[in-house]
Amino acid sequence: MLRILLLILVLSSATAPAWATELIALSYHQVQRVHNDPEGMAVTHDRLIGQFSWLREHGYQPVSIEDLLAAREGRKTLPEKPVLLSFDDGYRSFYTSVFPLLKAFNYPAVLALVGSWLDAPADSMVSYGDEQVPREHFLDWQQLRELAASGLVEIASHSYALHQGVVANPQGNSKPAMTARIFDAASGRYEDEAAYRQRLRSDFAANSELIKRQLGQAPRVMVWPYGEYNGVALELAREAGMNMTLTLDGTVKDAKDLTAIGRVLILGNPNLADFAWQMRHLTPPLPKPKRVLHVDLDYVYDADPQQQERNLGRLLDRVQTLGVNTVYLQAFADPDGDGVAQQLYFPNRHLPMRADLFNRAAWQLRTRTGVEVFAWMPVLAFDLGSPDELVQALQSDGSSAPSPGSYRRLSPFSPNARQLVEEIYADLAAHAVFAGLLFHDDALLNDFEDSSPAARAAYRAAGLPDDLGLLRSDPALQARWTRLKTETLLDFTDRLTAVARQYRLPLKTARNLYARPVLQPASEAWYAQNLADFVARYDQVAVMAMPYMEGAADPELWLEQLVRQANLVPGALEKMVFELQSVDWNKQNAPIPAATLVRQLQRLQLAGVKHFGYYPDNFLTDQPPAAILRGELSLQSYPYRP
Repeated sequence: MLRILLLILVLSSATAPAWATELIALSYHQVQRVHNDPEGMAVTHDRLIGQFSWLREHGYQPVSIEDLLAAREGRKTLPEKPVLLSFDDGYRSFYTSVFPLLKAFNYPAVLALVGSWLDAPADSMVSYGDEQVPREHFLDWQQLRELAASGLVEIASHSYALHQGVVANPQGNSKPAMTARIFDAASGRYEDEAAYRQRLRSDFAANSELIKRQLGQAPRVMVWPYGEYNGVALELAREAGMNMTLTLDGTVKDAKDLTAIGRVLILGNPNLADFAWQMRHLTPPLPKPKRVLHVDLDYVYDADPQQQERNLGRLLDRVQTLGVNTVYLQAFADPDGDGVAQQLYFPNRHLPMRADLFNRAAWQLRTRTGVEVFAWMPVLAFDLGSPDELVQALQSDGSSAPSPGSYRRLSPFSPNARQLVEEIYADLAAHAVFAGLLFHDDALLNDFEDSSPAARAAYRAAGLPDDLGLLRSDPALQARWTRLKTETLLDFTDRLTAVARQYRLPLKTARNLYARPVLQPASEAWYAQNLADFVARYDQVAVMAMPYMEGAADPELWLEQLVRQANLVPGALEKMVFELQSVDWNKQNAPIPAATLVRQLQRLQLAGVKHFGYYPDNFLTDQPPAAILRGELSLQSYPYRP
């Protein structure tokens, strides 16, 4: 069920604002006299009393929305241990069970209402997620008027009719209505940007108008259904007068920013001991080691849709068998293996769509296997743009031409090229659900690049000569030129992340890094890549730990040297994912023996590596053999057994 899949407990607290030691926000739903909730969303009346009592006896003080706003504006100081209590969905039990407790304890709370459920006739059934439930399970307007007048209850919007799933791809997957683009099977088209915005804008307005008409005041807080939201939804909520929103993911960008307050979801009707343990362990645990499967969606694609579904099923089975927790999933088509995107696996404005496949595959991986999916995408290597907009290299005769033997890339200095890529990333994020972006290894510029017209103009604007021969001949100038290129690529990936975050929040980032800049930091001049920059800028750094590609005489010694050099950069090993190669491209793609991969993974761990994976994975031929690798990759085996 969609509701079960998306309601995830996140035991994390928001970043402590300057005006409080810590703000804890709790999310409750239904309150029952006798526990009868197979989904685990309800708490019983007696246990809620115990939890409220525990909060009071241990110095926690529930605060109101007005308290938070006043503290942010400097009009009030919050207590030392503030707690925000929130109750979603507008169950009738809020009036019969929760409200008497709020009055007894003098606790304020937030109550989030779904307008379409309240608008339904008294004797009707309402669509609650993917179920039909009686309207009488929810509050009526007379009860709500009493709650709103009490001074203890902040009435918030939970949308008018977006607490449901909608069909979001040709394969029929149901996704949260707040963030998904609706797919219309009759026309074969997705909802466009204008229609999506209007749907959200109309919904927010309808619920605000309903609540204002019935209760006298429009809501100033939005509580996101399923905790799902994005940049567009935040923008439109602000437009509708709701500058504060509540989520389930714990993401707060600014300590004083109440835009998206993360909440702890109370699940499983915890007894008092479990509740107390939970409250005392809200600091996020150390992140689990990353075990990464780097997957070519080209292996899943098939012209026959039924065979394609069977291929996807085999991928899901393999992910489960290997026990990994992260998948870097190709979102662009590259059947010829040249690394340049001539087609994409999602609807977009600029390149042909080979198949509408990434949307489906990413969602199935998330919901069926529980992994984090990163959309693996080029940064510059798209088959787009005019010749003047391509990365150009200085030739021996002083002329400029695209680099031989390298990716065909758009210049990151070209405004038009950047716009094209940004629009592709926007289309990706609008049409699929994923946890992060993996920026491909095409984001590099060597010491003969870039001599395109736009690049030369950028050099002049930065106070550098536009003569690449001069730039290369003067060490001081070359150092400045190298940093400009490195920072340009970093800034461009930041921009692509910002574009994607309009539609996907929260969103992590990873970037492929060549091994040479780690082993020889001075080789930044050959790549425009720098390990310290990557560690500072991205959530994950996927280093290409591929000794056979680098021609290493002793692959295992080479890997150990790579780890030692990486460890010289503070914090590097906390973020670096060491990606081994499972085939030898220098020997006609000959498979690396599974025993060799296992030995290399063991050596990496002995050297202090926490996060690792490999590329490529051919789940169709079981290469490398899952039965052999599982022991090293799975987080379900010792010492990581739950």
